[in-house]
Order: sequence, then C-alpha cells, then structure tokens
Amino acid sequence: MEQLESIARSSIAILPQLAVALLVIIITWLVVKVAVALLRKALDRSRLRPSLKEVFTLLMSIFVWAMGIMIAAVILFPGLTPASILAGLGIGSVAIGFAFKDVFENFLAGIIILFRREMRIGDFIECEDIEGKVARIAIRESHIRQTDGQLVIVPNALLFKNPVTIRTDQDLRRVTVICGVAYDVDVDEARSVIADAVASCSTVSQDDKPIQIFAQEFGSSSINFEVTWWTGSKPVDTRRSKDEVVAKVKRALDDAGIEIPFPYRTLTFKEPLPLMGQSEKDDA
Repeated sequence: MEQLESIARSSIAILPQLAVALLVIIITWLVVKVAVALLRKALDRSRLRPSLKEVFTLLMSIFVWAMGIMIAAVILFPGLTPASILAGLGIGSVAIGFAFKDVFENFLAGIIILFRREMRIGDFIECEDIEGKVARIAIRESHIRQTDGQLVIVPNALLFKNPVTIRTDQDLRRVTVICGVAYDVDVDEARSVIADAVASCSTVSQDDKPIQIFAQEFGSSSINFEVTWWTGSKPVDTRRSKDEVVAKVKRALDDAGIEIPFPYRTLTFKEPLPLMGQSEKDDA
C-alpha cells in the first residue's frame, strides 16, 4: 500500500514537468513548421536542384527536432544534462553507424552527387554496364530509365565510387563507322565520294566539327576507311544519324561504281591439281 502511494505521489509530482515537456514538444513542432516554410521560400530563389532543397529541409527539421527533444528530456528528467545526452548520442551513433553503414554511405554519396553540376536530370549516362536517362536523383538512390523503358534503381554509392560516362554533357557527340572498298578502287576517289555522301546528311553537324575520312588499314578483302562525324549526343540521335550516313554512303558508292566487297578467300595448294574436265580427257 505504501509503495503504491509512493508511486502515486511521484506521478503527481512529475505532472508539471510532463506538461512543460509536452509544451516544449508542441512549440518545437510549430518552430519546425515555420523554419521549413522560411527555408523553402529562401531556397526557391536559388538554382539548387529540387532533391538538394529537400535535403536542406530535412536537415533543418532534424536539427530543430533534436534540440526540442533534448530540452524536453532535460525538463522531464532533471538529472539529465546536455553533456550526458550528447555523450549517449555519441555512443549510440557509433553503433547505428556500424549497423547502417551502407545506408549512410549512400546518403553521403547522394548529397555529393546532388552538388555536382555535371550529372543533371535528363542526362544519358553509363556506369557499370547500366546505361540510360537520369530520371531522378534522391538522397540514397538514383533512378535510371534505360532506353528500352526499364527503370533501374541505383545506389548512389555506386555512382560515386565508379567512373560515370555522361553522354549528353555536350550537345554533340562524335560517331565513327568503318567502310571498306575493293583493292582495285582509287583510294582518293573513294574518299571523296564518301565525304560528299556524309556531308549531304541532314543529321551531320558541320558548324565547327569537321567530317573526317581516313584510310585506316589494309583489310583481308578491302581498304577500310574510318568515317567520323558529329551529331546529336542522345542515343536516338546517334542511331538515326548512323542509319542516314550508312544508307547515303552505300548509295553514293553504288552510283560511282565503287565496290564494297564481300570477304574473299584464296586457296593455295602445294601441288598442281588437275581440273575435272582435263582429268576426263587424259583418261580418254
């Protein structure tokens, strides 16, 4: 009976502190609302990415809530001090850090990626055999929409640790195809025909990027030319341009009577072999 009375007295005695602590939590909630609204209004005037604005808003909310909960804990439990709370948080954060290592790694990598200006929403990138369009950059992960329509969710640590090829960093990209002509064709004439055909393509940029045609090698059946030009940097641009260039080069070579040879094979025998007709005459 005395023990119950003691518990009741302790509960009644702590009611004022509990009320003040609840009041602090309510005030903290209001402060978070006001601080987030002011921060968003300030960030709307900046050129930061939407995902980066969300990060700053989240960090602001976490900071204000942490301060409010710490004050409420000190009021509710007078024996606690800010120093002891911080010490406990330090030990707890180490344990949490080991338990959620990958989560925090992706979180920090995401913040660094969000500060990059080279990789933007809408860019086509390639990283570790993953190629596609950047659809979203979040705090822990990025969404890559592949050209076949599939969505790949990539941990930000993967994009941070590995080389990333940004295919649309510039408006133009260089494209190369190999074109072979027969050995009995004049090399200079073939080069001129190919160059004129490429220059006539609407998808080929000729502003400040030259068309380059180089005789590259002596192939097994042909003289191979390296045909290089510049076109749009998006994957569909390069595919469309290759289609047009290959079609026009083929048509131009055909019109000029220049052969694009099939692979030839030459058989060499150490001893002379009689022909079929010759063998029958000898037997007769």
